[in-house]
Amino acid sequence: MSQTVDRALSILPLLAEGPANLEQVATRLGVHKSTALRLLRTLHEHGMVYRQQDQRYRLGARLFALAQEAVENLDVREIAHPHLMALNERCGHTVHLAVYEENEVLYIDKVESRYPVRMYSRIGKPVAITVAAVAKLLLADLPEPERRTLAERLTYPAYTPRSTPNAAAFLKELATVREQGWATDFGGHEESINCVGAPIRGADGRVVAACSVSAPNVVVSADELLSLLPLVRRTAEEISREYSGGAPVSASVSHASQNPSQVTAETPEKRAEKTSS
Repeated sequence: MSQTVDRALSILPLLAEGPANLEQVATRLGVHKSTALRLLRTLHEHGMVYRQQDQRYRLGARLFALAQEAVENLDVREIAHPHLMALNERCGHTVHLAVYEENEVLYIDKVESRYPVRMYSRIGKPVAITVAAVAKLLLADLPEPERRTLAERLTYPAYTPRSTPNAAAFLKELATVREQGWATDFGGHEESINCVGAPIRGADGRVVAACSVSAPNVVVSADELLSLLPLVRRTAEEISREYSGGAPVSASVSHASQNPSQVTAETPEKRAEKTSS
């Protein structure tokens, strides 16, 4: 990278910490004031920085506008799809991608299992919001008042004996998912189908989507499916990294209260007791 470009770009994270004067910028960059001034003037001309009346510089409105435009034009499905394909190739099971929109959790991508037994899920179809792993991941990230309001408004169909029975149980499950950073559905929607999922996060750490691996228990046991959780989480983190523009999203791992190697030792029955799903 050109030294001039490198220095100019180094000014932006500096100003993200707060306004700084010419001397502070020059000192941080390790350059003469005249060089720092030239860089600041160029960034100012492009709206990337703004000079305040006190002669200090801060980030400019144009930079925020570009960032907002970039976020609005991001297509999480387009970014995620190659990673979902790779996950499917490694495990062979059905892979889903879901988002939360207008009080519904919708599948926006699906990679079919290589096995003869297939799932009936479809792209664009709402998921069973009170039991699906992807739904738990997306709703667990909502602010607490919004989670509570939503949980109390929902109905709780008894799809199976393992379905979430009521709002209190659902809120407890969401709290667990929020803390541990992953979710399961062991027969909560269909007794024969199990699922493990992980969140995909944006640059601000908020969950923007969720991906999961699902399989019928005639193909793989719940224990065996749970052993794929580290792979699912790595896939979600890779998507998060690319969606966010590079650096790993710390929130995607900071919520992990358990070591993935410890997760595989849990039986479906124990997980069912803990999650009520």
